[in-house]
Amino acid sequence: MPASRRGSGSFTLTTGQTIAIHTRTHDEEDLPHATKKTMADHLRKYESLFTLTPQRMRMIVEAFTETLELGLNKPNQIVPMIPTYVFGWPTGQETGDFLALDLGGTNLRVCLVTLQGEGKFEISQTKYRLTEEQKQEDGQKLFDFCAECLHTFVETNTGEGAGQLKPGQSLPLGFTFSYPCSQERIDHGELIRWTKGFGAGNTEGRDVAEMFKKSLEKYQLPIKLTALINDTTGTLIASHYVNPKTKIAVIFGTGCNAAYMEHVKDISKIEHLGIDPGAEMAINCEWGAFDSFEHEHLPRTKYDTIVDDTSNKPGEQAFEKLISGRYLGEILRLVICELIDEGVLFLGQNTYKLEKPYCFDTAFLSLMESDPTDELLMVIGIFTHFFALETTLAERQFFRALAKLIGRRAARLSACGIAAIVSKMGHLEEGCSVGADGSLYNKYPGFADRVHEGLQDIFGDKGRNIVTHHAEDGSGVGSAIIAAMTKHRKDAGLYLNV
Repeated sequence: MPASRRGSGSFTLTTGQTIAIHTRTHDEEDLPHATKKTMADHLRKYESLFTLTPQRMRMIVEAFTETLELGLNKPNQIVPMIPTYVFGWPTGQETGDFLALDLGGTNLRVCLVTLQGEGKFEISQTKYRLTEEQKQEDGQKLFDFCAECLHTFVETNTGEGAGQLKPGQSLPLGFTFSYPCSQERIDHGELIRWTKGFGAGNTEGRDVAEMFKKSLEKYQLPIKLTALINDTTGTLIASHYVNPKTKIAVIFGTGCNAAYMEHVKDISKIEHLGIDPGAEMAINCEWGAFDSFEHEHLPRTKYDTIVDDTSNKPGEQAFEKLISGRYLGEILRLVICELIDEGVLFLGQNTYKLEKPYCFDTAFLSLMESDPTDELLMVIGIFTHFFALETTLAERQFFRALAKLIGRRAARLSACGIAAIVSKMGHLEEGCSVGADGSLYNKYPGFADRVHEGLQDIFGDKGRNIVTHHAEDGSGVGSAIIAAMTKHRKDAGLYLNV
């Protein structure tokens, strides 16, 4: 009998499910496995494909900065640099009850936020799961579902039924709609394109605020849509509310994006609106589209090309497809499948479970990178439990190293985006805080450290002046603060009605 190796342990998925591992795998005589040398040779090839040198990063930053400038100067650019009509920073003295609705990539979240002034707030919230069907069916149906969830939330959280609120009383609502929209005022937004796997029909090119208001009327809700915002803009405002050194906000999750405060005088495409050039306005970059269609600047591998070609939006969101949590697991799966096809991995084993696109969750990369055991028991667990595949230690070490390469590239490319805004706004000398949110930033081991390392590779020692920090709740609290700021502007007669 060949010697066997036993492993046991457990790990927790992002869903909260705990998987117990009790594995017994046979040594290499039992099934043909790749040797340690073969795996090391292959790893060298992938290291050269997925590694970003500081010189290449600086070239990307330069191109990125030019793209940001172009988006501010001309309408309808690939990176649209969307004016948000959120003027200036919060004072910290905003008060009152506000609703926030967040239509994210995975959940719908409804929040009741009580702003208490002096940067303090209370929040109660409920999450509602979005099905894949809801993300693809008719857009008006999707907004009806949003209104239905709001109706349920209001009934259960106000202590009195929605129909029993005082006549004429309406709660202001900040709607966090985290998809590229062109806006000419804060309570209006025309959807440019769906991202993050959404494809709801009859929505692109239409005013989503109007569609949502129609759904609110259908359910007779005592709610007034005050502001339509992007989660990244919300993160910018919420982060500054808590930490006034914050000048930039970034999201690294299912999608990726950034927002920052720009001088109105430098947004030449809205000169015709006659806004005070001395004012400041938050810009929603929608930078996931950087280098789309032309593919001139980003270092795409053939695996990235396959991800792009087989996506629901080929050619689009080029930057997002290299760094977002939606795609990293798929990139790794494609590399593994290529090695299976070449006869390097899993000979004599049935690999059909690995052949399904997007079956390899980005959470698996996090688990592989954070596996603390010598035998890499978590990696054993992933491959046996989800794919019914046996692995050797050499193969598991290879998978972990590959996960690290893909995760590190994502973080370093993310640093390039941050560096472009820092360069454009001249924040390097005095330094600034960057509020960061999203599952990749919050849950992927070492992601933040790799972003900081990338910033130092781009800027040298001065890169230490740019520090990311965890931004708590942009799409809930940030949305409510913006609703409060907007209400204050309207009450003061400063509302921009284009």
